[in-house]
Amino acid sequence: MIGVIADVRESSVEGDPGWQMYLPATQSGPDGAELVVRTQLPPDVLASSVMATLRQINRGQPATEFRPIQGLVDHAVSPRRFFVYLVDIFAGLGLLLASLGIYGVISYSVTQRTQEIGIRMALGASRWNVQFSVIWKTLRLVLLGMVVGLAASFGASRLIATLLFGTAASDPTTFGAVTLLLLGVALLAGYLPAWRASRINPMIALRNN
Repeated sequence: MIGVIADVRESSVEGDPGWQMYLPATQSGPDGAELVVRTQLPPDVLASSVMATLRQINRGQPATEFRPIQGLVDHAVSPRRFFVYLVDIFAGLGLLLASLGIYGVISYSVTQRTQEIGIRMALGASRWNVQFSVIWKTLRLVLLGMVVGLAASFGASRLIATLLFGTAASDPTTFGAVTLLLLGVALLAGYLPAWRASRINPMIALRNN
């Protein structure tokens, strides 16, 4: 039987697949052969029956260890997976710090404009107008930072392209999802100062002027 199969990464999931050729065991003596069994049974349950079958073919078959392929794959990619976990942790901390920074800047700005906001509300500005003003200022800061950040990210993605597997360096889905996530966090971080600004009592603001 002759056929063509898909490329196989034999030594590493990150390396390029090499040339492969499969030969029947009856035509070529096995050299360091490994037996792969597809089953839903645990390895401990399957081992005895497989060994009995192998010794019917080869009475000198030594005992061997049965391990799930998923375990071998997990062991092979464990260093890279640990690196990804670290990147996730630092990315989460960066997102938290960015959120706290946005909240701090906007909250300080609202505090500095307390009298101005009170006067505007005394002159008829609605709470919605005050909230929109604060949130719009938040979005301007975030959009400016995102433009700079996206430009830097596109440049940095070229440097880490060789470290990625199954994902393009400029994957639009990834960049779009991150952009939407940051916008959502920015709106949430700016909403609380906006809500505080809309709760300012105009009489107290004017009295403190």
